[in-house]
Amino acid sequence: MNVTRIVSVAPFAFIFAGHASAAGLADAPPGALACSGCHSTAPAETAVPRLVGRNPGDIVAAMQAFKTGQRPSTVMERIAKGFSEDEVKAIAAWYGSQKD
Repeated sequence: MNVTRIVSVAPFAFIFAGHASAAGLADAPPGALACSGCHSTAPAETAVPRLVGRNPGDIVAAMQAFKTGQRPSTVMERIAKGFSEDEVKAIAAWYGSQKD
């Protein structure tokens, strides 16, 4: 875990606070809360898909596709490359366990 990632996550904690329990936020793996900057935590249709409650396997597969360039994106390819496989799995599992 690096300091940059910790600092970049902090501003997003308040965004997610209304949609997860305090224990859920405390259990968030490094980097997970930053996702809510683009991926809505509200139960609404948006251009960027929600991660809350998604199948963790789908999140992992999408991140792998972004990382390898198999899935085109504007920024996710660069973001995905910044996470190890274990970090992606932890983030995916955490989002999969979150409920509205």
